Order: sequence, then structure tokens, then C-alpha cells
Amino acid sequence: MVPLLLVLLLAVVLFGAGFAVKILWWIALAVLVLWLLGFVMRSTTTGGGRGRWYRW
Repeated sequence: MVPLLLVLLLAVVLFGAGFAVKILWWIALAVLVLWLLGFVMRSTTTGGGRGRWYRW
């Protein structure tokens, strides 16, 4: 009975880790898209040139 419970626990942990990793990939993709949009749609400076695309 104990080995069966250990196998089931391992399956649940691996499923949870796989789901978390998949969610992290989607979050990373969304951040990349937002970063690229900010890079492309940056505003111009008063001198007519392109400004910095980052805020720090």
C-alpha cells in the first residue's frame, strides 16, 4: 500500500511541476510580447529622435 501511495504522490508532484512550468512559459511569452511592443512603440523625444525604450 505504501509504494502505491508513493507512486501516486510522485505523479501528483510531477503533474503539478509540469503545470507550473507550462504556466511560467506562458508568462514569459506574455512579458516578451509586452517588451517588444514597448520597444517598437516607443515615443520620440522633443528633438525628433528616438528616446530610450526603458525607464531606468
